Amino acid sequence: MAEQTSVLQSIRSVSKTGLGAPVLMMMMMAMIVVPLAPLALDAMFTFNISLALIILLVTVYTKRPLDFTLFPTVLLVTTLLRLALNVASTRVVLLDGHTGPDAAGQVIQAFGEFVVGGNYAVGLVVFLILVIINFVVITKGATRISEVSARFTLDAMPGKQMAIDADLSAGLIEQDEARRRRTEISSEAEFYGSMDGASKFVRGDAVAGILILVINIIGGLSIGIAQHDLTFSQAAVNYTLLTIGDGLVAQIPALLLSTAAGIIITRVSSSQDMGEQVLHQLFNNPKSLGVTASILGIMGLIPGMPNLAFLTLAIICGAGAYWIKQHQAKQLEQVPVTPEQTPKQESTELSWDDVQPLDAIDLEVGYRLIPMVDKQQGGQLMPRIRGVRKKLSQEMGFLVPAVHIRDNLDLSPSAYRIALMGVTVGEAEVYPERDLAINPGQVFGTLQGIETTDPAFGLAAVWIEPAQRDQAQTFGYTVVDANTVIATHLSQLVKTHGHELLGHEEVQHILDMLSKSAPKLVENLTPDTLSLGTIVKVLQNLLEEGVAIRDIRSIAETLAEHGSRSQEPDILTAAVRVALGRSITQQINGMALELPVITLDPALEQLLHQTIQATEGGSASIEPGLAERIHSSLQETTAAQEQNGLPAILLVSALLRPMLAKFVRHTIPGLHVLSYNEIPNDKQIKIVATVGQNLQPGQMQQSGT
Repeated sequence: MAEQTSVLQSIRSVSKTGLGAPVLMMMMMAMIVVPLAPLALDAMFTFNISLALIILLVTVYTKRPLDFTLFPTVLLVTTLLRLALNVASTRVVLLDGHTGPDAAGQVIQAFGEFVVGGNYAVGLVVFLILVIINFVVITKGATRISEVSARFTLDAMPGKQMAIDADLSAGLIEQDEARRRRTEISSEAEFYGSMDGASKFVRGDAVAGILILVINIIGGLSIGIAQHDLTFSQAAVNYTLLTIGDGLVAQIPALLLSTAAGIIITRVSSSQDMGEQVLHQLFNNPKSLGVTASILGIMGLIPGMPNLAFLTLAIICGAGAYWIKQHQAKQLEQVPVTPEQTPKQESTELSWDDVQPLDAIDLEVGYRLIPMVDKQQGGQLMPRIRGVRKKLSQEMGFLVPAVHIRDNLDLSPSAYRIALMGVTVGEAEVYPERDLAINPGQVFGTLQGIETTDPAFGLAAVWIEPAQRDQAQTFGYTVVDANTVIATHLSQLVKTHGHELLGHEEVQHILDMLSKSAPKLVENLTPDTLSLGTIVKVLQNLLEEGVAIRDIRSIAETLAEHGSRSQEPDILTAAVRVALGRSITQQINGMALELPVITLDPALEQLLHQTIQATEGGSASIEPGLAERIHSSLQETTAAQEQNGLPAILLVSALLRPMLAKFVRHTIPGLHVLSYNEIPNDKQIKIVATVGQNLQPGQMQQSGT
């Protein structure tokens, strides 16, 4: 006992120092190079069989394949150990085989004489059967299962990663749990990938066993007859029995390890070990044993059949079925039935739980784009989207909702779709392996690639190979990768539809944050002066017109001042725009003192004033032909301003600004409509164009409304 304890302590000390693997490799090299005594061979063969049994039992009692992640490495090491023993035993058999069947130790002798009865023909047949079982049945099946498991595990990784990210974004799990799941998925992929390779070693070991047997028999006969003057029959008895004994000693551990590999590959993760699963799943239903007992009983009554064997097994199966049924009945009697345990009738009525809320922002991707959102595969799209959310939240003044990313097999493989509140607002197709070269308006060459349109701004573009990036930039193209294309498209859509993402909850959060620094202001603003709904509408109007709501203090002070005189959101929005005039002009034209503007011809402006004043509620309609001419003139002037590198600003009266801003908002996105009272006093106005001078007086007719 003391000796065993000291041996274990020495093994542990070697493992702690990191010398275990080098020592084991040196031992295997020594077995190949240095001749071993028969006693040492007996010890090593016994150790090999014991190790194979231990590994087999570990796989049987393992509840999950990932609980034994070391198995591929162990499989490789044990295979190398067995091959090293084959080399060592072959040397001893060929050198001393002429002395008798005990030349290579008692283990080989026992397998050569006792197991096969000293008959080398029987031993050869038994060895070939073991090799066929190992090579054709177990090893081939385990190899195929390893390949399929590895492929399906790798294919399922992106979906599992996206499910974890979705649960994390929804708040169902914490960061630690998400990290643990990602690590488990990565370990699972590595394990099955390693098993796919390790199974090839087992298959090669079976082939090596056959070759070693043939070589040893031929070599032993040649050495015995040529060098030791033995007769053919005597040489065949000595060398063949020793070779077959050596082969059987090696094939039995190989068979055990192949079986262990097959078991661990075919295992499904469960809270039970293999024995518990067999008892629970195979013998849980007494009907299967009862039917089996009936069939065996009928076969046992047929004349000429082995009646004793069939009837004995029929009685055993019948008794087993009766015992399982009685045992289950006792378990049911011991469990008290409480009202809570009484099965309830399944409700067929729908509830509000069946109505799932829509996500604020959805990004659906085709299966070829999944690696772009998978961190484990180096995907960079999710960090880009987080950066877009952070930038837009800072620019717009409220927290942009999280983007829910999921795969959609209905999309084409390279397509993506962006939806707000369940409604698709944009979709396009990208090529992850290519770059997008965007034509900003003036380029000096053509590129070979897939012609397309930039999804964010509608500019002409070409999908090019990464090797063409430098050439495209030289020609004047703006080159971005696929991640940037999707992130920019998402940013543009969120900025355009930002007012749809701002609701009562978001505005209440904004006011709660403001109340920490200006509690009296918030107290005077709502609910006494304005309702929360009115404030929400004003902020939505500002966002719809491209005005950030970061300066919430100035917005709240203006609303508190004007809220007592008017509850109309449009009037309050105009007042807030005046208060934010400096911020608006700076966002458009920077710090420049001179502000280039476009104005309306006085006659046209007077006509539009009369149109608005003549309609109830301030809602006006322009004659279609006149509206088309105004729109064309504004579009040409805006294009000229943008070509000169200047902002396009239409300066009108406060009464006309809302109508004209709505008129050009979606059709001329580069044109900003400002009123006179929104221009700060320190800004100088420079009129660069006047719209309406070329329109004939007869064309300026008010519509019938």
